[in-house]
Amino acid sequence: MAPEKLTPAPVPVEERLFSLVLALLATETGLTKNEILSTVQGYRQRYRSGGDNASLERQFERDKDDIRELGVPLETLESPGDPGNNQQLRYRIPRTAYELPADIAFSAAETTLLNLAAMAWREGSLSRESRRALLKLRSTGVETTEPVLGYAPRIRTRDSAFEPLSTALARRVSARFLYLKPGDPAARMRTVAPLALVQHQGRWHLKATDLDLDEPRTFLLSRISGAVTLGRKPLDLPAADYAALALAELDAIWDANVAELEVQNGTDAQLRLSRRRGAEDAGDGRIRLHFTDTALLADELAGFGPEVRVLGPAQLVESVVDRLRAVSAAHRDTASGTTAPGTTSPGIEQEAR
Repeated sequence: MAPEKLTPAPVPVEERLFSLVLALLATETGLTKNEILSTVQGYRQRYRSGGDNASLERQFERDKDDIRELGVPLETLESPGDPGNNQQLRYRIPRTAYELPADIAFSAAETTLLNLAAMAWREGSLSRESRRALLKLRSTGVETTEPVLGYAPRIRTRDSAFEPLSTALARRVSARFLYLKPGDPAARMRTVAPLALVQHQGRWHLKATDLDLDEPRTFLLSRISGAVTLGRKPLDLPAADYAALALAELDAIWDANVAELEVQNGTDAQLRLSRRRGAEDAGDGRIRLHFTDTALLADELAGFGPEVRVLGPAQLVESVVDRLRAVSAAHRDTASGTTAPGTTSPGIEQEAR
């Protein structure tokens, strides 16, 4: 009797993205999708030679969107001998587009601080597999002597709630935490049955059942405050692919919400927003942008200042205006030597039913 094949341990998403960026930086000619899925850490563990890899290909498509949103210049190249064949597309990250401009230099003290920060990031956030990423790259036939830290991607670290919620999922127990809904004056305690942790558009979400309301919810981990407390009694949960359901729900919200923006040409806002997944050039300096959460997008757009003017929808316009007014008021109060009162900004709760 043949021994049962063990399911490989899941690779953390930030490790997978890091390995993908390293692999695409190390090649001048690019890698095909099949080469990536069969060799790069985080994909190769689930790759089936000659089998169905549809779910893995969808994961790769989401990962491409995520690293592009992080500002990584991922390029797609057609095969000269077979144009139009998507299976022969090659992917790469040109180093010249990812390196610092030639006119930027650091002093010796600044370089030391950057190296210390990079070492802390590497040791605190990357697993042993990621620290050996260059060795793994050589197994694909790629030779490189470039230091890993020279091309460290700007990947967000996990939210503090991730680990305890991951433990709750593994133990199939309940979790309690304070959750701050946009527009509310204070966080409210939630007791939930965790179902899945998923990353969507570069942010971590928890799909769960709110045990007090007996209703499904999707929570944004960055809005969880304080410690997460775990229950002790195992929960009886029906079997389902909750991660796929959560991603489908978030994708539906993202697809339904469209912002129309007027962006100044040649600005940082124009560069970043035009490269977003699903961004559409509407002409006359306008961009249509899909989004999942009004409050998060309003925070980001307000940060661009005069480079962006929000034309719609109305709730997004109001949220951005409120944030800009709050900033203006804070500066006026600071100049006059008074303290601005606390303000809250409206937004939508990141909960998908």
